[in-house]
Amino acid sequence: MPTVKDRFLSMLINSTDYISGETASKNLGVSRAAVNSAVMSLRKDGYGIDSSTNRGYMLTSRPDRLDAGSIGAFLSDDRMSDVTVLPVVDSTNTYCKDLAGKGAPQGTVVISDCQTGGKGRRGRSFISPSGVGLYLSYLMRPESGIEKISEITCWTAVAVCEAIKDCYGLDSQIKWVNDLLMNKKKICGILTEASFEAESGTINSLIIGIGINVNEKRADFPDELEQIATSVSIENGEKTFMRSELAAALIKRLDRLASGWPDRHEEYLGSYRRHCITTGNRIAAFTTVAGESEPRTGEALSIADDFSLEVRFDDSGSVTCLKSGEVSVRGLYGYT
Repeated sequence: MPTVKDRFLSMLINSTDYISGETASKNLGVSRAAVNSAVMSLRKDGYGIDSSTNRGYMLTSRPDRLDAGSIGAFLSDDRMSDVTVLPVVDSTNTYCKDLAGKGAPQGTVVISDCQTGGKGRRGRSFISPSGVGLYLSYLMRPESGIEKISEITCWTAVAVCEAIKDCYGLDSQIKWVNDLLMNKKKICGILTEASFEAESGTINSLIIGIGINVNEKRADFPDELEQIATSVSIENGEKTFMRSELAAALIKRLDRLASGWPDRHEEYLGSYRRHCITTGNRIAAFTTVAGESEPRTGEALSIADDFSLEVRFDDSGSVTCLKSGEVSVRGLYGYT
């Protein structure tokens, strides 16, 4: 549950005027001393809070922090009861998976300011430095089997695009299957991990992991990622964006995704097709042959109804639907 400090911060963010100590004490159900303690703690965290005799407290400035109070300002108290916000964790997916095993409900969210063991696709690591990115995992309990579950990753890519638009008013694109781009560089990775019920073959839980580069600077990326990765800040004049607001917007979009699964298939398919920049381009698809990745070149034609990528390959001239794998798009990530 949110602390007094978190709840008072949410009140301050949502107020355009001073909040008296008496009003805060009454609404929070705590003593005036507890309110004063919350004010001092928030000031130590970098929040500018003006205090005025007979008027109370007003928020004058706030840093870019991921904390329950900042996120909760844009969500209801009931929604925040299933949101865990951590300063650091090995992996939000691992933490969320543990909660799922203990019976946590659909919609459980884990957010961290930093990951020490962030996970990417195909066993890769996901660099997750403190103070700049948004690392969020969401628990779904979809009533469906494995045959359709791969689509949720594509739905999630749409949800992230929409959350960025909702919050910052900025457009982003999708590179099939689930990389999000700004100006041809990656800003977001998505990893879904499912747990199955052995007897029925149905999904017991699905963890959707999302990592977004929000306020990283160019120097934050290692040399091998400099030409591949970017951040929302870099692509928009190195402005600082509030990650807490994006976290709340993303939770709302994921809630809509979860409640609409699988009935809103056509809606998400249409949006995915509009955001996807892979189609209409030359691509190289990588498949594993004898332990090595062998590229096949061709033209990406369209996104099929099941979100697979329809490709006409050069070597055969035939059209094949790719359901998974690595695809490089000409003009992106150094592929020429």
